[in-house]
Amino acid sequence: GFENFIVALTKDDLFWPSIWRTFYYALLTVPLSMLGSLIVAVLLNQKLWGTTFWRTFYFLPTLTPILAVALLWRWMLNPDVGLINYLLEQVGIEGPGWLSSTTWAIPSLVLMGLWNSVGGSRMIIFLAGLQDVPQEVLESAEIDGANSWTKFWYVTLPLISPTIFFNLVLGILFALRTFDVALIATNGGPARATWFISLHIYQNAFVSFDMGYASALSWLFFIILFILTYLQFRFSDNWVFYAGERR
Repeated sequence: GFENFIVALTKDDLFWPSIWRTFYYALLTVPLSMLGSLIVAVLLNQKLWGTTFWRTFYFLPTLTPILAVALLWRWMLNPDVGLINYLLEQVGIEGPGWLSSTTWAIPSLVLMGLWNSVGGSRMIIFLAGLQDVPQEVLESAEIDGANSWTKFWYVTLPLISPTIFFNLVLGILFALRTFDVALIATNGGPARATWFISLHIYQNAFVSFDMGYASALSWLFFIILFILTYLQFRFSDNWVFYAGERR
């Protein structure tokens, strides 16, 4: 019953640290993935030769099964025989332990996530938003003397703010519920450095078979996500514009 919630909030030594690690991972991955997806979308929105090829090229990593992604990057980030540390060694840099380091484990998972997501659905949504920007508005700004950067900052960004907000909400939700890459690549290690709340729920539910406690953890996590999403909608009025009007 409610004793499960009391245990989670006051006696479980892994609950609050797992929440912190989950938010730390989201804090790293969401801004980088949003910025990367937007940059790729802007580049692919240019009417250049081979655009269709490049769109397919950037989208392909998204189709890679997460198991293959985790195994591939575990090899690339291997501190002894991995490709990343080999390339760093060629320029005189000693690579870290990556997945075997408590400091670099979460940044390593962020790197995996970025490779697998920057060119995916988030980029496609940004691309759709960019293509929906009225050309006459951009042409009017250009006639008034706006350069490329000014048009992008003062015209394009405000007009695609609903798209940015949509990707932001989904990006935060997906980042906070990350599970598979941490399970496969590190299994929560080393020294529980990547022990996210989703892994904590999984451990209690399907390893310890303490379904009541796992359910309580899931409800607490749901409440946190609900509050966070509500706050995002509540404060979106200050920067999200719909059809040229602020809401």
